[in-house]
Amino acid sequence: MPAAENRREGSPMNERTNEPTNEDPVEAPMRDSPRPIRWGVLATGGIAATFTEALRTMPDAEVVAVGSRSPAGAKAFAERYGIARAYGSWADLAADESVDVVYVATPHSAHRAAAGLCLEAGRAVLCEKAFTINSREALELVELARERQLFLMEAMWTYCNPLVRHLVAMVADGAIGELRSVSAHFGFAADFPPEHRMRDPSQGGGALLDLGVYPVSFAQLFLGEPDDVQAVAHLTPEGVDSHTGIALSWNTGPVATLSCSFTADTGAPATLAGSAGRIDIPEGFFHPESFTLHRPGHAPRTIHLSDIHPDPDPDTMRHEAAEVIRCLRAGATESPLVPLDGSLAVMRTLDRVRERIGVRYAGVDE
Repeated sequence: MPAAENRREGSPMNERTNEPTNEDPVEAPMRDSPRPIRWGVLATGGIAATFTEALRTMPDAEVVAVGSRSPAGAKAFAERYGIARAYGSWADLAADESVDVVYVATPHSAHRAAAGLCLEAGRAVLCEKAFTINSREALELVELARERQLFLMEAMWTYCNPLVRHLVAMVADGAIGELRSVSAHFGFAADFPPEHRMRDPSQGGGALLDLGVYPVSFAQLFLGEPDDVQAVAHLTPEGVDSHTGIALSWNTGPVATLSCSFTADTGAPATLAGSAGRIDIPEGFFHPESFTLHRPGHAPRTIHLSDIHPDPDPDTMRHEAAEVIRCLRAGATESPLVPLDGSLAVMRTLDRVRERIGVRYAGVDE
């Protein structure tokens, strides 16, 4: 998604100062809503719990149902969060006509099946990242949603984060001149056993889809889909990547150097370098608390999330949930902050990285 286009859609500008305003168009249309948006949660793991907890703090959201392949698991989750209905199958949740939108929180290897089931049943869908296991599956979901005229969005919370949106607007307006380079890394050291899903090719294992989706999505937020993709990786005995380095380039000149790992604690720093300065995010680039602008002849300027938004929690999922609610209220079938074409472009890049490093997912890529 080109930066200038993202600025117009996502970050309103003050016409007098040409600076980003504090007005948040994501939240404004919800003020006069007649009733909360009713959510169903598909899956009961950690990310489902985190998102449900976020929804419970929002007056415009109500979690009314949960679905799992395990009836006992669904019942326990429902009791934990006071959810009215617990379903022991995905299909039963998808068939609940009182649900306005389903949050798909399964591992990405099941996103195509779970999100597709909900779309087939006429439900709007917010689907966790990576959007799917490959670009073919992603395209199938997008085509299904567009055919049914249903809302579909990848849960790329980074794109909805107010500080990231502010950053995009600054870069688009020339704060560091012409953007020439993006650097972003996300890694931690873990000792996953061979049977863990992170090492299982049939479940889309490896660092790339779990962790690498963040730096790739970050780079493409500013520069769009790359023209060339190069990558190297260390593979586990099972054939998935444990540590991957990625080099992206665009015919117009910019480059991106990215990495992901579950064997090295790289942290999650990022840098945007331009012809007239740079912006550093020291940690947590996909949910930043602050970033620092460096320009020749000027003192460094640090901007904090709390400076531009009343919700200073960088880890909140409320921003992406608020965007879904805004779109549903407006009758939109996709979000301008997380457009489906952008999600497809990211999945194509991830496919190209896997081609370079020799990772194939048995039973999926064939």
